[in-house]
Amino acid sequence: MLVDQFGRQHTYLRISLTDNCNLRCFYCMPEEDYSFAPRAQLMQPAEIDFLARRFIDLGVNKIRLTGGEPFVRKDADLIMAGLAQLPVELACTTNGIRIDDLLPEIQACNFSSMNVSLDTLKRDKFLQITRRDLFDRVYNNIDLLLQEGIPCKINMVVMKGLNDDELVDFMALTKDHPIEVRFIEFMPFSGNKWTSNQVLTHAEILDSLDIDPELHLMPGSPHDTAKRYKIPGYRGNIAVISSMSEPFCSGCNRIRLTADGKLKNCLFSDSEVDLLTPLRTGEDPVPLIKAHIYKKKAKLGGQMTQDFNDLEAEKLSNRSMIRIGG
Repeated sequence: MLVDQFGRQHTYLRISLTDNCNLRCFYCMPEEDYSFAPRAQLMQPAEIDFLARRFIDLGVNKIRLTGGEPFVRKDADLIMAGLAQLPVELACTTNGIRIDDLLPEIQACNFSSMNVSLDTLKRDKFLQITRRDLFDRVYNNIDLLLQEGIPCKINMVVMKGLNDDELVDFMALTKDHPIEVRFIEFMPFSGNKWTSNQVLTHAEILDSLDIDPELHLMPGSPHDTAKRYKIPGYRGNIAVISSMSEPFCSGCNRIRLTADGKLKNCLFSDSEVDLLTPLRTGEDPVPLIKAHIYKKKAKLGGQMTQDFNDLEAEKLSNRSMIRIGG
């Protein structure tokens, strides 16, 4: 089992397939001329399969595929098909653009959930955020998932002064559709120019959704990242991921494998361990995995111990979000 120094058991692995993306969201990938990792530096399908099997042997029971955008990788279908054969719950986070292109492959994987990133319901604002005019395709592909009965969630990163006026509109999507809309507090990563006054907190989000009938907190589990709320009479529900204002580190069971084969024991950790190079030279990665997980810090990678309002983001040591994996 993968247990850290605080006794937390880690059963949820997020695997990034690529740092490439067909969008250019400023909070994730700030530079238009971003240099993507060469293919030779990325984990190959057989290497991803091998490492996934080792993690499953160590107690992992859920794997989520992320990116960048996982579906821009040309061999994504091969990787998905291989992982779908393993004894593990499989999920995916995507920007939604290529869902229609890969629908048969997605259906064959029987994903437990497809999380689609969508930060606005306004076409012009989508272009402003992503720097690409692809709103209609993303929105139509969410509808396609719903039509096909594929469990779907929408991930919305909420930023004051940009899209915080759309929370009620997003919530309205859950009235007639069995969908979960997840409001995510804006988090700091390398190069995304984060400041605390852009964060709309969990409490502020709920205040913005002050409606009748009122929201009801749904039962959760110790490992939940999201606090989920139900509205009576609505088919879906909303959720809030409060990483900044109300961290949930005490129940954390998540670890991340970057596209270039580095293991991060926390999204905000300033350290990582290379698994790919030792794997390619025939070294057993398990001792490296166990040692790195054990050293996991108690909270937020050990870098954000103070109130987030006092946080100086430029002093954090981390990758950009696209190089970590969503």
